[in-house]
Amino acid sequence: MRYPARLEHGSLLGGRYRIVSILGSGGMSHVYKAEDMKLPGKIWAIKESVTALPCEANMETEAALLTSLRHPRLPLIVDFFVPDEEGYTYLVMEYIEGQTLSDYHKQCRGKIPLEHMTEFTLQLLDVLSYLHGLNPAVIYRDLKPSNIMITPDHEVRLIDFGIARSFKAQNGEDTVKLGTAGFAAPEQYGTGQTDARSDLYGLGALLLYLMTCGAYTEWIQGVESSIRSDVPRTYIPVVRRLLRHNPEERFQSADEVRKELLRRPGVTPNSEVTTLTISGGTRVIALTGASSGVGVTHTAIAISHYLERQHFKVAVIEMSPRSQSFARIQQVALAGKPLSTGRQFEVDGVHYWKQSGRADILSLLGGSYQFIVMDLGSGQDQNRLEEFLRADLPIVVGSGAEWKQAEISAFVRSHHRFPRDKWIYCLPLAASDAVQRVRRSLDTSSVYGLPLHIDPFDREPQMDKVFAHILMDMIGHQPKKRSFFARKKIHD
Repeated sequence: MRYPARLEHGSLLGGRYRIVSILGSGGMSHVYKAEDMKLPGKIWAIKESVTALPCEANMETEAALLTSLRHPRLPLIVDFFVPDEEGYTYLVMEYIEGQTLSDYHKQCRGKIPLEHMTEFTLQLLDVLSYLHGLNPAVIYRDLKPSNIMITPDHEVRLIDFGIARSFKAQNGEDTVKLGTAGFAAPEQYGTGQTDARSDLYGLGALLLYLMTCGAYTEWIQGVESSIRSDVPRTYIPVVRRLLRHNPEERFQSADEVRKELLRRPGVTPNSEVTTLTISGGTRVIALTGASSGVGVTHTAIAISHYLERQHFKVAVIEMSPRSQSFARIQQVALAGKPLSTGRQFEVDGVHYWKQSGRADILSLLGGSYQFIVMDLGSGQDQNRLEEFLRADLPIVVGSGAEWKQAEISAFVRSHHRFPRDKWIYCLPLAASDAVQRVRRSLDTSSVYGLPLHIDPFDREPQMDKVFAHILMDMIGHQPKKRSFFARKKIHD
């Protein structure tokens, strides 16, 4: 229900606050910009609302709640007018220069810069951690773009506590079911009492909304294809867990979410976008060929089994839609055994995925794999190019033969507009002088010759040395070998 605004330009409230303009309206309230007649030049925001509503979300409750809060990401309350004879009340609060996240989202045409998305998320986690840490905890319950202000310095301010509530441990469910459709947790519709995990669901819905340019707020079929290509893959399992229907299956605190984001590639404590060394989560290695027939599949398999021998859980994915390589591997490796009718099979602990797509990658990122190795083949379609560019470790496989070395230089020139600081170049069977020539040609030391490795499934000491050097920054250190007793127990 929408209530008419009582104030207009020039109106004087309480003999002190002169209305300059209306800032926004909702079904239950209006917000004005006002100047302070006692403090010349001082601007305030005034929220007008009607308290005679069939719910507990009234202005007196909001005022009492907000005046007790002290956090840099919350507005400061300076004055409150009790309900008049018609039920209208007024809350005078700090005026926040900027725009709502909803307006900023529109200004960016649905694609907020990734670094700002990360900043906003960490700042929201900061204020949620404060609210949930109070005694009793304060549950916000309406985390949506129009309730988040963004200052010119890209600082977040959480506004409009109209339906916030204090957590009551003895309650089986909330007395009033409120929240914005799409951003509210399932329990806000009557299935249980809202708590800190309800706000975390709202954060997940907000994140998914930003990651899909405003297309989705819940994880349903087809959402994967709408996720922005520049969003780090490691955000996916975090958002999926935040959006679990059962609160017990979500993250249990804002601090837990923050720690998970900070230990994944794409986020650092100072909110800069970068790549971290391995400390948890799934890492993606993508291999593409400078030309056909240079050994992309062979190298991808060799890397996968090397990682498995270091006791990591690994999946290798065939991304070329017409390739039959993995199907042939399955027939040979599992000869005499019943073949699975699905696209996944296992060889020596490595999980192989035949002819996979982007949706498969996103689903695997939410699993327990520590590494995903992508065999992109030598094709250059847009989807595979995006996967290559987004990988934690992009590897270009080329030929070390003198008459084919120009192909790898041509590949680099054709992608000159993309940053290449993470790229690694591998030359199977290349002599040391060929490696040096390519290094000079590409002006990088990240060029490696790969020795003869007849069977990529088995260990080859020289190849292991090369992989150990290439993957050093991702692995950090080698996991400890299993002890004699651990090995004996496994075999027993």
